[in-house]
Amino acid sequence: MTLEEKKRRWEDFIYHDKLDEKVPAAVAASWRKCRQVSVDPFDGRGKKVPDSILKSILKENRWLMEIAGPIMKNLFQIVIDSHFLLVLTDSCGYILDTIGDRTINEKAENLCFETGMLWSDEEVGSNAIGIALDQNIQIQMSGAEHYCLTHHEWTCSAAPIHGINGEVVGCINISGSAEAVHSHSLGIVTAASFAIETQILQRHSMELMRTALDSSSDGIILLDHTFRSIWMNRSAQSILNIQLEELSNHDFRDIMPEVAWDNPEWRTSGKQYSRTDCKLKLNKPVFACSASVVPILSDGKLNGFSVSFNKLESLLQTVNKVTGNHASYTFDHIYAQDPLMKRTIQMAKKYAKYDGCILIEGESGTGKELFAQAIHNASNRAEGPFVAVNSSSIPRDLVESELFGYEKGAFTGALKEGKPGKFELADHGTIFLDEIGEMPLEFQAKLLRVAQLHSVQRLGGKYEKKLDIRIIVATNRNLKEEVLQKTFREDLYFRFNVLKLNIPPLRERPEDIAYCALQFLEHFNERYPEQKKSMEESFIRHLQSYNWPGNVRELQNYIERNFYISTGDTLSVQVPLYDTLETIELQGSGNGPGGYGVLTLEQIERENIQEILRGCGGNVDLAAERLAISRAALYRRLKKYGISTREIRKSI
Repeated sequence: MTLEEKKRRWEDFIYHDKLDEKVPAAVAASWRKCRQVSVDPFDGRGKKVPDSILKSILKENRWLMEIAGPIMKNLFQIVIDSHFLLVLTDSCGYILDTIGDRTINEKAENLCFETGMLWSDEEVGSNAIGIALDQNIQIQMSGAEHYCLTHHEWTCSAAPIHGINGEVVGCINISGSAEAVHSHSLGIVTAASFAIETQILQRHSMELMRTALDSSSDGIILLDHTFRSIWMNRSAQSILNIQLEELSNHDFRDIMPEVAWDNPEWRTSGKQYSRTDCKLKLNKPVFACSASVVPILSDGKLNGFSVSFNKLESLLQTVNKVTGNHASYTFDHIYAQDPLMKRTIQMAKKYAKYDGCILIEGESGTGKELFAQAIHNASNRAEGPFVAVNSSSIPRDLVESELFGYEKGAFTGALKEGKPGKFELADHGTIFLDEIGEMPLEFQAKLLRVAQLHSVQRLGGKYEKKLDIRIIVATNRNLKEEVLQKTFREDLYFRFNVLKLNIPPLRERPEDIAYCALQFLEHFNERYPEQKKSMEESFIRHLQSYNWPGNVRELQNYIERNFYISTGDTLSVQVPLYDTLETIELQGSGNGPGGYGVLTLEQIERENIQEILRGCGGNVDLAAERLAISRAALYRRLKKYGISTREIRKSI
């Protein structure tokens, strides 16, 4: 269609309200819209928004301008001699940027076709930008296809720009003289629009990746093929306390010398290298860290490396959580009614405020580790690890490696990456050395150094690591006597004996016997509500008549055993207080002298099951629930003892 033909059809619509069917559908729809909103067909000049509004528009769309700017500049180099104007708008039609030569810019200024102008159909009449944004299409218009007479000297090609979710975020347009119209113009802006959309997606992906990498607690550094740093995330900056500009001056092979950077497999397979214990040297500091190095391959060529790392402290914190190196008990878990025990607890609470070494002495079963955990949880180290070590359970030849750790290849059988010791695991927390009197004498001198300096050197290591730890030791021996017998070093004894805590045995605090027994019974009543039991006065006197050599641990075990065995609703005094008898005497069997019979534990269990089944009317499910065992477990016992539920139901 020639420009003259377009002119005649425009005149038919403007002057005679006649719309030719050959007018493109998109243009026809826009003409009707312009007439409906009373756009002046003889005007069409844009109106500039106030500077304050323009400033906010440009600020909001700065990202779009940054992406589209380079593409528009490259495109302008192609059309530089054709006197065309490149225009970028936002999603509403506000012009964000223009690029053109002096001739076309002067022509555009006459129409106010410049930055800050709103170029929508409603504002300036039908135009390629307005239709592209309004109808979300690519369009080329020339001459009188524009609604306003002032635009008839122009040809415009426009394409919408879509964001990451497909929404229209802007428009790119190329405008020139109507006589210079060419179908390639629409192809050019369509390609430019696609290029901008691709850059938007890439930028979004990069921002997502950067956000993900920056949110990682691991330090991440990207290296080029010369082993220089080209990017690092925030964690890497924080861990190393260095900016990228300074780090890029270092050859990373010098920073991580233990990594086999010349590994030939990296140039072909891209195999990942990982170490849980690696040295990272930067200027003066030497970091112990876990590290992972992955080669970056492109078209089969090694272009660089991705290095992720974290201080070993972070790994040790994870290890402590997984392995249960934490304290579960507090002072609320220590049952005490006797004044002597209450004073001991008050002393322990006072010790919790300080970081000095604590020596806990007490017989077996008095709760030494319970006190140690309570002290840890009452201190400012409560969020740190609590590492418990039983000195008597470590083989003599493994004591040093277990407590101090070792480096790679320190001895035959050592892990290839080395291993942190218990002291390192306890960093920023508490290490509890139970049964310290069992510590081999030849090792005590090394232990003294750690206790004095709070630093540890691994087996095969070349430097000492400073530790922030509190040391609590416990023993059921009299360490002072051990010192006199030359089985425990005197200097180590005085080092540990800064704050001393003596836990009295249960026999010396009689008020706690009944109180603790009641607490233990209440625990089992809550666990097995269908078999609740109580204690009579005679049973309490029965407990207090015993000297409890196993202390609280023995008392707890006895209450538990009595709870399981007693068939009535009260605990039985007939259950022996110590484990020297294989049978248990129960009153009322009618056998033996004094009306006492002798039953084995299996006989007791059989009678208990029969009694509960009778009480449940022979219902196996209900009986299993009251016995707090599974249905299958109960059936196994019925088979074992030859108990017939049918016979029980008949006897009821």
